[in-house]
Amino acid sequence: MADERVFTDEFIAKCPEKALEELNAAVEQDLDVAEYYCQRAYANILLQSYKEVLKDASKALELKPNYALAYLRKGIAEYHLKMYHLSMESFTRGQELDAENANFNTWIKTCKENLDSMAQQDGNTEEQTPKHQTATRKIKHDWYQTDSHVIITIMIKNANKDDVKVEFAEKSVSASVKLSSEEEYNLKLNLLHPIIAQCCAVKVLGTKIEIKMKKTEAIRWEKLEGIAPDVKHFMPEQPQPYPSSSHYTKDWDKLVMEIKKEENEEKPEGDAALNQLFQKIYADGSDEVKRAMNKSFTESGGTVLSTNWTEVGKKTVAVNPPDDMEWKKL
Repeated sequence: MADERVFTDEFIAKCPEKALEELNAAVEQDLDVAEYYCQRAYANILLQSYKEVLKDASKALELKPNYALAYLRKGIAEYHLKMYHLSMESFTRGQELDAENANFNTWIKTCKENLDSMAQQDGNTEEQTPKHQTATRKIKHDWYQTDSHVIITIMIKNANKDDVKVEFAEKSVSASVKLSSEEEYNLKLNLLHPIIAQCCAVKVLGTKIEIKMKKTEAIRWEKLEGIAPDVKHFMPEQPQPYPSSSHYTKDWDKLVMEIKKEENEEKPEGDAALNQLFQKIYADGSDEVKRAMNKSFTESGGTVLSTNWTEVGKKTVAVNPPDDMEWKKL
């Protein structure tokens, strides 16, 4: 059995990675020591692994229900996971058990300020929030159109692809995005005109979510949602642009081929465009250019890409990360 006395806060703070390894071993040897879970939670706080902190602090409280320190670490994890109400409850309960610990007063004050600020923001935006938007935070969406597509952008940064779900129907689109363990963004739109559901696509980008919908007709949408006017009143001699299911006049296979052609002709952007440029340089380059690119990329850990063999062939290429990043050797 591991020695509990070794796992002090000072010991963990010196090297949380090493402490985490030893605490993992200690937990494996004895699954019923609340202190092991509580101190492993502290190591994960230093490593900013807050979901793991929450698991360990909760386990410590199962084993030792009146463990004030575990309440402190549980509250810290909940705060960083934006579970502010639960965080306040944890800090308040911990303070009741250990009133002399000043950390509880500090965190309770921080939580209260955060909750008051959120309440004020909710009060200012409550009347402006659309009925179909159910998430706590205010998230904007916008749209634009081309001759063939309608594109909706949802302004959510760094969304996880697995947390984004979009469903298309003939005249509607619905999207849901899991923002946290307690918060989900939902958007439901009843579209002005029909779309081709099987030809729609979703892109999850770093700054937004892009929903691309294929129009059934190359007409300009006056607005995104609503009920379109009855075309028979305006064009009595022309057939309906989108007939009932029993009288389809569209060549759907042709439409699908047109969409694939458009997608193939789309120019890549961002990292995709940069990678395409590097591939072209490598493919068109001489043997010396290819050797220089391979050597510089490999020796620098992917931080340098040079085509000058005269320069890189003489020495080892040093790691050179961007100014705002730090290189860590795995």
